Amino acid sequence: MATIFTPKISPCLWFDGDAEDAARFYVSLFPDSAINSEHRNAAEGPSGPEGSVLLVVFTLAGQRFLALNGGQKMEYTHAISFQVDCEDQAEVDRLWAAFTAEGREEQCGWLRDRWGVAWQIVPRVLPQLLSGPDPAKARRVMEALFQMVKLDIAALEKAAAG
Repeated sequence: MATIFTPKISPCLWFDGDAEDAARFYVSLFPDSAINSEHRNAAEGPSGPEGSVLLVVFTLAGQRFLALNGGQKMEYTHAISFQVDCEDQAEVDRLWAAFTAEGREEQCGWLRDRWGVAWQIVPRVLPQLLSGPDPAKARRVMEALFQMVKLDIAALEKAAAG
């Protein structure tokens, strides 16, 4: 069961008629996720006909999100992305496959889902590999990372080891 809380700030994602599909896809990928409520248009408007979905409130990995059918296509940019800290390579691989099935791959662990939302699928160990007193180690890890599309933990650890 997803944790339901009302934070002061919640990300609101803009869609053109498929907010419900997007929210259902996202909650299928993460534990502690659920659709919390759907709000329908009371009358015909830019967001769709009377009775169609206007807003979906959902919890994604414990974080509250909103998905709004805004009534027109809006493009997402890299200025906003969602970073997912992955426990291991299996989680990186699973999420990468799910998001890119109808989306597209980008560099350095970034991808776009089928709606154009930018996600960073990152192994939890990466900050440890990039930090510490050895700048040469961090440089090797960054050089390896810059050559990757989907991040490979074993290759990053091998770069760290030199």
